[in-house]
Amino acid sequence: MTSPPRAVVHDIGRVLIHWDPQGFYDREIGPEARARLFAEVDLEGMNIGIDNGDPWRETVQARAEAHPEWADAIRLWHDRWFEMASPAIDHSVRLMRALRARGVPVYALTNFGRESFAYARTRYDFFNEFDGAVVSGEHGVMKPAPRIYEMVERMTGLAGDALLFVDDNEDNIAAALARGWKAHLFEDAPGWAARLVAEGLLPPDAAR
Repeated sequence: MTSPPRAVVHDIGRVLIHWDPQGFYDREIGPEARARLFAEVDLEGMNIGIDNGDPWRETVQARAEAHPEWADAIRLWHDRWFEMASPAIDHSVRLMRALRARGVPVYALTNFGRESFAYARTRYDFFNEFDGAVVSGEHGVMKPAPRIYEMVERMTGLAGDALLFVDDNEDNIAAALARGWKAHLFEDAPGWAARLVAEGLLPPDAAR
């Protein structure tokens, strides 16, 4: 029997918090207008730039100025961003805290803007409970680039199967597995809970 991992590394968006810009815009401007907005404006590329270190407000404002017909909607990516990134996935947060309560270090490895991460820390208490975090926007490198995984290994002092990584993105999981980490493709919190029990990190009653 192999030893349990010595630390757990969390992605954040769609693992610990919901991330649903399209749903937000569906509610704000309607599905048809949202479909046109996303087809005409590269909001995903804008967000990748922010996650890679571009300044948040300035980047959104520049995209709004480049598309005046959509300017008000684009600015919501900054001004009402929290509504796109909420609520927390409560079961996942409980699992993170249960790990910490049992002495298992918990870390974050996330593609996230530098400023938006700092803002989220003021809204979600558990963002301040990680034993350490590697945030793409702070380093100018994003998953699944190997270098950002190396940063986690240096931060934790661990490597290989001493680390268990959870993420909702298959490419990010593949990059972790390539480094010898254990990894779990997140589909829902109950599935993640079952994996933590199977790894010997939590007893069933603590994984509910």
